[in-house]
Amino acid sequence: MGILVNTAAANITTSYLWFALTFWVYLETRNVIATGVVGGAYMLLIALSSISFGTFVDRYRKLTVMRFAAAFTLIMFTISGVVYLLVPTASLLDLGQPWFWAFTLIILIGAVVENMRNIALSTTVTILIEPDRRANANGLVGMVQGLMFIVTSVLSGLSVGLLGMGWTIVVALGFTALAYVHLLTLRMPEERRPAATDAKGSFDLRGSYAAVLAIAGLFALIIFSTFNNFVGGVYMALMDPYGLEMFPVELWGTFFAVGATGFIVGGALVGKFGLGANPLKTMLIAVAVMGLLGALFTIREWPWLYVLGIWLYLALVPIVEAAEQTVIQQVVPLPRQGRVFGFAMAFESAAAPITAFIIAPIAQFWIIPYARSEEGSAQLAPLLGEGTSRGIALVFLVAGVVMIVASLLAFLTPVYRRVTESYREKAVQERAAKEG
Repeated sequence: MGILVNTAAANITTSYLWFALTFWVYLETRNVIATGVVGGAYMLLIALSSISFGTFVDRYRKLTVMRFAAAFTLIMFTISGVVYLLVPTASLLDLGQPWFWAFTLIILIGAVVENMRNIALSTTVTILIEPDRRANANGLVGMVQGLMFIVTSVLSGLSVGLLGMGWTIVVALGFTALAYVHLLTLRMPEERRPAATDAKGSFDLRGSYAAVLAIAGLFALIIFSTFNNFVGGVYMALMDPYGLEMFPVELWGTFFAVGATGFIVGGALVGKFGLGANPLKTMLIAVAVMGLLGALFTIREWPWLYVLGIWLYLALVPIVEAAEQTVIQQVVPLPRQGRVFGFAMAFESAAAPITAFIIAPIAQFWIIPYARSEEGSAQLAPLLGEGTSRGIALVFLVAGVVMIVASLLAFLTPVYRRVTESYREKAVQERAAKEG
């Protein structure tokens, strides 16, 4: 529990600063390309580094990895504070100057390295939790992540609106330091023995790929999750601009926090009831419903509809994430899990920035101006109603329909049957071993 609480505190602090950076950049520039770059760069960095993260998680003790990540994040956040202090704000916000990219990259690198702890946490669940309770444990992890969304969205909006970006960095530094000191006091059973693995070097791509291919259908499951993240990149790029057009920044953070309570409810439900006998089936159903919600929650420019849609959408996210983690924890041997989780994170994270980098300029230069024009507004009104953000709503509608179709087609594939069978076979083997 101590490891979970500490990781939650670190995630909250990291997300607090990352959310604040996104809010601050958009409010100062009013440019969705800027927010798309920030969000896309974050996911791209995760994609480029996740295989290395997974390799280190397999090669070293889990707490050692967590402590390294915490120390590195603290150093990067400190550097960002120095840059903010020394460089004029106008230069930091000028996309044509290197200071914007340097300042953003420093914060994002610190936030990305902190994600190494999430891979380590997933393998820690395998070490500490019995197989028939792992889905529940993954649900509790999702619930904690939901708490992270709530706290960070409220505090980031209030912090940027009331304190400014400089004091926001100071607050993030203080809590990052506290989490690091607390982490130094923790112990876990795995610490008593050396890490046993066949992982090699610092970027074991071959070993990661081999570990994925060793399980029938696992690569295809990762590809499906990657495709799902292509669609998720649309929401990543445009959800904050939509909310910030509808609410002041202080209120947007609060209303997003209200929507993010769905994350806690979804995680709590998984923690209480698990994912059923077939987590993969549960995941695909949840993805289809997420697509439906994503298509409809901006069908009209009504604040209550947007917040309700976010609540329902985020309530399903822990189900999808817990299902994938539970399948991997069940079918992949522990000495290879870090690389498999890292490989999956690399693929899935790479999808969202590609979409964000593509959709943000398209929305900024074509879809939004078209939707706000007299002709475009009249054409979209019967379907999407009226308002200043109908262009973003059109993008959300199309993305949601694509997600629905993809999830329903996945049920018909041979891969679905193979992964389901592998999961059931491993479950039977572990029960037999436990009883024998």
